[in-house]
Amino acid sequence: MTAPLKSKIDPKEYERLVSRALPAVIEAEEENERMLAAVERMMRKGEETLTPEESRLFKLMVWLVEDFERRAYPVPEDAPHEVLCHLAAARGRWQSGLLPIFGSRGYASDVMNEKRGISKAKAKELAEFFNVSPELFL
Repeated sequence: MTAPLKSKIDPKEYERLVSRALPAVIEAEEENERMLAAVERMMRKGEETLTPEESRLFKLMVWLVEDFERRAYPVPEDAPHEVLCHLAAARGRWQSGLLPIFGSRGYASDVMNEKRGISKAKAKELAEFFNVSPELFL
């Protein structure tokens, strides 16, 4: 079985996109926010509608953001509620910021204060929200 053919990119078009986006190793939160905004704009366009050049740039920018966030927000090997508290604090998402997932302040508070466990369904939602593995919350 052969590997799928990769779309060829137009070097001049890719250069134009890169010169506008200015991707680089992210060293500060402000740079991360700028890069995240650019990634989100591309996501709104839809990955399947990106040109080959945009797709390559998108992958690079996502990699740069993930690299920064791994370095800036190391995930502790702690209990699920401690992981949740750490991620929430690092991203400025306290109990009120987690309402869409838990549905109530009481439920969020109970989980964060270790009075209630995290269900598999909530672990999946939290994993998607924080872009981490669901196993961290189980």
